[in-house]
Amino acid sequence: MSKVITHSDQLDFTLADLEDMPAPGKVMVVNPKYFDVKYVINPHMEGHIGDINFEEAHAEWEKLKAAYENLGFYVHEVEAQEEFPDMVFCANQSLPNIKPDGTKQVIMSVMHSEQRKGEVPHIEEVYEHSSYEVIHLDETQFTDFEGMGDAIWHYKKRLIWGGYGYRSSHEVYEHISETLNTPVIALELVDEKFYHLDTCLCVLNEETALIYPKAFSEDGLKKIRSIFSTVIEASQHEAEDLFACNATSPDGKNVLIQKGCVEVNQRLEELGFVVHEFNTDEFLKSGGSVFCMKMMLW
Repeated sequence: MSKVITHSDQLDFTLADLEDMPAPGKVMVVNPKYFDVKYVINPHMEGHIGDINFEEAHAEWEKLKAAYENLGFYVHEVEAQEEFPDMVFCANQSLPNIKPDGTKQVIMSVMHSEQRKGEVPHIEEVYEHSSYEVIHLDETQFTDFEGMGDAIWHYKKRLIWGGYGYRSSHEVYEHISETLNTPVIALELVDEKFYHLDTCLCVLNEETALIYPKAFSEDGLKKIRSIFSTVIEASQHEAEDLFACNATSPDGKNVLIQKGCVEVNQRLEELGFVVHEFNTDEFLKSGGSVFCMKMMLW
C-alpha cells in the first residue's frame, strides 16, 4: 500500500489492514568520543557551547549501550568521526526497511543542517557492509530529510509516521511511500523545540503511543488518536526539559527513558511496561536523548 495521509479524513484503514513486519533485532550506536556542542542548530543547544562533561557523556552512553545488550539485542558500535560531534545521534542519517521477502533497504538522509551533512556517508558504510540496498534521494528535488528522527516505523506494522516542518520536508514522504511501498501518516510539527518527530512521539507498541500534544496540530492529534487505542500525554516539563517522548521501546515491553519522567513513568507502569531510567543529561544539552542515540536494524 503506497499513500501519504495528509489529513485525518483520508484515513481509510486500521491497523488490522496493514501488513505485519518483524521487529528489528539489532542496534547500531555511534560512540561519543567526539561528542560536543560546537554550534547551535536547535533551541536546546543555546547556552551549551563548550559545556559538555565528556567523561559523564561517555558514562551515560555506556549504560545505554549495555541496556540493549542486557535485553538481548546485538549491538553494533560505530566509530565516531572527529569533525562530526552530533554523529552520536545516529537515528538521523537513515531510514532502514525490510521488505516482505526479507530484502533489506535503507534510504539515506539529506541532513537539514550543513554541519551534519558529512555524517551520512560514514553511516552509509555500515549499511554497505550489512547487505542493505542503499537508496539515495535526489538532492535537487529533496533538500531536507533526517531519517528516523522524523520517519518512525509503527511497531511491527508496515506504516511510517512522518514528521515535517523543521528538519524534513512534507514532499519527501510521497517518494518514500512509493519507494518502500508503505503508507505514511504525515504529521506537521508546530513547536521548534520539538523539531524532530522523535522528540514528541514515541511508538511504544502496536496500540500505544507517548506524545507531547502541543507539538502537533489538531488534525495531527486526530490522526494519532485514530490509530493508537492508548495515547499517553507527557507534560510540558517532562517533554521539553527531560525529553520524555524521546524514549524508546525496542521490544514493545521495555521502555528506556530519561531519568526523572515521574508522571510518564507511572502511566507506563500502570499499562504494564517495564521502565528503565537513564541519565542522558549531557546529551540533552545538544537536543537529544535515548531514541536519538541508536538505530534499530534488521
